[in-house]
Amino acid sequence: MRDIHLSPMTTTSHPLAAAPFHSVSDLLRLHAQTRPGHPALRDETEALSYGELDALVDRISASLQRDGVCRGDVVGICALNSVRCGAVFLGALRAGAAVAPLAPSSTSDTLAAMLRDSGARLWFADASADVSALDSSLSCISLDGIAHGRMFDPWLVAAGSKPQHVDVVPSDAFNIIYSSGTTGTPKGIVQSHGMRWAHVQRGAANGYGPESVTLLATPLYSNTTLVIFIPSLAYGGSVVLMKKFDAARYLRLAEQQRVTHAILVPVQYQRIMALADFDAHDLSAFRFKFCTSAPFRADLKADVLARWPGTLTEYYGMTEGGGTCILDAHLFPHKLHTVGRPAANSDIRLIDEAGNEVPQGEIGEVVGHSTGMMTGYHGQPEKTREAEWFDPTGKRFIRTGDVGRFDEDGFLTLMDRRKDMIISGGFNIYPSDLEAQMRAHPAVEDVAVVGVASQLWGETPVAYVVRRKGALDTADEIRQWFNAMAGKTQRLADLVLVDELPRSAIGKVLKRDLREAYAASAKPSI
Repeated sequence: MRDIHLSPMTTTSHPLAAAPFHSVSDLLRLHAQTRPGHPALRDETEALSYGELDALVDRISASLQRDGVCRGDVVGICALNSVRCGAVFLGALRAGAAVAPLAPSSTSDTLAAMLRDSGARLWFADASADVSALDSSLSCISLDGIAHGRMFDPWLVAAGSKPQHVDVVPSDAFNIIYSSGTTGTPKGIVQSHGMRWAHVQRGAANGYGPESVTLLATPLYSNTTLVIFIPSLAYGGSVVLMKKFDAARYLRLAEQQRVTHAILVPVQYQRIMALADFDAHDLSAFRFKFCTSAPFRADLKADVLARWPGTLTEYYGMTEGGGTCILDAHLFPHKLHTVGRPAANSDIRLIDEAGNEVPQGEIGEVVGHSTGMMTGYHGQPEKTREAEWFDPTGKRFIRTGDVGRFDEDGFLTLMDRRKDMIISGGFNIYPSDLEAQMRAHPAVEDVAVVGVASQLWGETPVAYVVRRKGALDTADEIRQWFNAMAGKTQRLADLVLVDELPRSAIGKVLKRDLREAYAASAKPSI
């Protein structure tokens, strides 16, 4: 481990901002040596200091190595937030493995597909994971004593055991995050240690340190969470994990734990700000609040700024990486309709349908380059190439599928999502995956899935279906058939039967027309 002194600075002068690459595991070890009693991780039932967390991570790492896990292997985790879940993530990294964090809301078939695709040597689960379709030959360790597999405590090697040290390099895989937890084929986004190190260095400006307390109410299988979870620990702060988000409980925890840092998706901000007793809570300890993963309404940003202490920063980007835009809403209250300006070391450009850059002020697809870019989609080189764009010099960019425009001050306004992706509760849903599954129903002739506004989720999927001639299945029957197979976050909120789908002259379904029609209908709020 390289010698580096860490201090609780809150600006980019922090030593980590310009330090050479360090692994997260080495930084965890350093904090355990210098502040072993300092709080590190806690959930609703368990709390660990840095010394205790480091010792548990050692045991997990040594146990994985005993079971044959080597540098470059993959370890799967499918569980709700908990101290054990976080420790397993860190233990796998210390063993040199990449982590495949998987959503418990996935169907059993999708979960099995992701585990196969990742090539995981073994995996960890709690009772939230649906294991009904999984191959029993893949070793599973139960984190809660309820899930399928061997029990966690007996699986561990003896207390005090140390793993063999593994030297990771920036190009080694850190994690594989699956972008599509839908009924379609998932794509595994491979992110490197170098990408995560870039997030750590970026965090030097965000006030992380031994005095910081981060409350996480988004899951550890989400990139949204990892971009704050990793820097929080890298700088020696304390992390509080919520198993499931609840707005009222979130406020109570934030007040009780004197939380300084938080990241939430827009729908979570919306639910928290709507609480009748919001202003009765003492949130004066807050210093930094972040938001990402979905469109963040300007009026909601303004409400958060007005009533919630601390700064408010919005990040715009993709799990795939390729550049980030940052809006420091507290500094630019007149730019709340935008997602901010490109971050340092991010090169954000706009291109037209032919792949040419558009002039200043014109609309184009957003593409980005940065030090924090995915290696590619795991085992899917063609999908990786589809996601890439290269400028005339050969510089590699990632295509976002979003359409936007830069204003005269360099702030990016998003106009639409070219790929019609639905973002529900901060998670991506791809309509084409849902449509492919819907077409398996014998009564379905044609289908289009669109995202519509939802008070609960920000957006939620609705299907427009053309029935086959002679079919008598009702809308409710078809929707229930689909939802019985879909993951929790992909279930249809509504299904509308139509005689035909609106199409352009070249046959493309006009999804904008469907969204507008649904918004103008007399349907109740969903």
